Amino acid sequence: MLKTDALVDEIEQLKKERKAVILAHYYQYSDIQDVADFVGDSLQLSQAAQKTDAEVICFAGVHFMAEVAKILNPTKTVVVPDLEAGCSLADACPPPALAAIKAKHPGAKVVAYINCSAGVKALSDVIVTSSNAEKIVSSFPREQELIFVPDKNLGAYIVEKLKRPMILWDGACIVHEQFNERKLVHLKVQHEGAEVIAHPECEENILRHADFIGSTAALLKRVKESPANEFIVATEPGIFHEMQKMAPEKHLMEAPIHAACTTTGACNECPHMKRNTLEKVRDSLKNLNPQVDVPEPLRTQALAPMLRMLELSRPKAA
Repeated sequence: MLKTDALVDEIEQLKKERKAVILAHYYQYSDIQDVADFVGDSLQLSQAAQKTDAEVICFAGVHFMAEVAKILNPTKTVVVPDLEAGCSLADACPPPALAAIKAKHPGAKVVAYINCSAGVKALSDVIVTSSNAEKIVSSFPREQELIFVPDKNLGAYIVEKLKRPMILWDGACIVHEQFNERKLVHLKVQHEGAEVIAHPECEENILRHADFIGSTAALLKRVKESPANEFIVATEPGIFHEMQKMAPEKHLMEAPIHAACTTTGACNECPHMKRNTLEKVRDSLKNLNPQVDVPEPLRTQALAPMLRMLELSRPKAA
């Protein structure tokens, strides 16, 4: 405990010296969430990165998230705790492969889930997150051909929700593909009255059993506002930290996964998100390294669809 306290004190001092802000995703370890200046999902973090006046942004998440911060803030220093914290979705969609599909569908618009590289963003017409994908896809005329990359599960969910076809990229999140339908049904029977809440990155056979489907921010809100007392949660368990803070009286259970699980709180962790530690946060602020950079003109090409997303995500004036 003393070690953690000393680390937190050191991080707070470094933040002042560097005029830095720490942005963290809900899937980070709880001690990183607690030291962060802002914790959120991909949309919230993008909005926070756009608004910050800090000189240094320490992004405790995965690489594509830090890239977004740099795309929006070219003059700021953006550091990450671990440069190897990647994303299976981003890896699943190389820019040359997307360019080849675009060439086969010259009239199509590319809708890219934010979990992708700067190179893919630069080839896209608009970026979406799980919070705003339905709204943004709906903004296109129904006759407009759309290519949705890289998450086939989120894409399929939007196709079903809006009843409109899209060309879906064959990518998936290694975390959200782990849930086991048979075990989930068994757990639901054991806990009658428990709500199943799921992230739309999950496969359809899991989503069909969900009482509520939404982004990480939406799942948090659901736990807080729902009259239910028990929840089976189908997403990365890092979110449990904030859920318990917001609704300490609620009982949370992890949705079961395919592999045998004998430990609490570690059954479905994202190996990329969990590369980051409090010590690495401290070191990145201390050394201003590893830094994330997005060279021109790639940055400006990726900026346009990002700004379109942020504009479309703004609430309408009353």
